[in-house]
Amino acid sequence: MKKILFIIGSLRAKSFNRQMAEVAKEIIGNQAEVQELDYSRLPWVNQDIEQPEPAEVARIRKAITEADALWIFTPEYNFSYPGHLKNLLDWLSRPVKPLDYETPTCINGKRVALSGAGGKLATAKCREKLSELLSFIRADVLPEQTGVAVPPEAWTTDVLTLTDEQKAQLKLQAEKLLQ
Repeated sequence: MKKILFIIGSLRAKSFNRQMAEVAKEIIGNQAEVQELDYSRLPWVNQDIEQPEPAEVARIRKAITEADALWIFTPEYNFSYPGHLKNLLDWLSRPVKPLDYETPTCINGKRVALSGAGGKLATAKCREKLSELLSFIRADVLPEQTGVAVPPEAWTTDVLTLTDEQKAQLKLQAEKLLQ
């Protein structure tokens, strides 16, 4: 059975992106094993601590390596991605073998789906920049993406309700990711 690792770009417990990930998990159902990556204790990238790798970095790299695919659900911060998500991707882009930039990283060739819930642009700028970054670090970014503009009332209730069309977009992403 395939393993899909979800990465939530929001730290908020009731985040809209976490809620969207829950819908995606329901869509996947028993077609794959789904886990969420906890990277809340990941240190900031710093060459002073890069080698030997911190235990938390080793744990995360192992989880990424063992996954068949990644699905990132992220908000948009100022037309870009959250800093803590960038930090995670920076760690994943570093060579696993010290100073050997010729060997693959743990994210090299990994299939990645992108989705996001946010403001009126439906995370379009974030997903665009994230696609560029992920391609640069040699991940295999799927062209199918889902962007959701969070309706104004959801900001007061902390509840994201997806339309049938948005659920269909997530279903298409799930199908492509599971291929």
